[in-house]
Amino acid sequence: MNDWIDLVSWVCLLAGAFFAISGGVGILRFPDFFTRMHATGVTDTLCAGLILVGLMFQAGWSAALLKLFLILAFLLLTSPTAAHAIAKAALHGKLEPVLGPPGEPPSKF
Repeated sequence: MNDWIDLVSWVCLLAGAFFAISGGVGILRFPDFFTRMHATGVTDTLCAGLILVGLMFQAGWSAALLKLFLILAFLLLTSPTAAHAIAKAALHGKLEPVLGPPGEPPSKF
């Protein structure tokens, strides 16, 4: 049974690392602020969530499990809220998204 818990834990940890790397690639590859915010907002929450779940499997039934669960709950509440607030602030600051294919001038809404 312990081998299965280690396997599930490592799968979660590696999946979290994959999403962290894909979020970093999204920051570099996407054309404007809003698509970059989407890439980082989604992958940041998923990455940290998977890493915390993997650590929960490693912690077993202890006080560390409760602490990791509380960190996960806090993260799931604050990370999407912060990403939404930053995107709304950008819209309020008159930052417009790039619409249309690359190489063409951006169109309006």
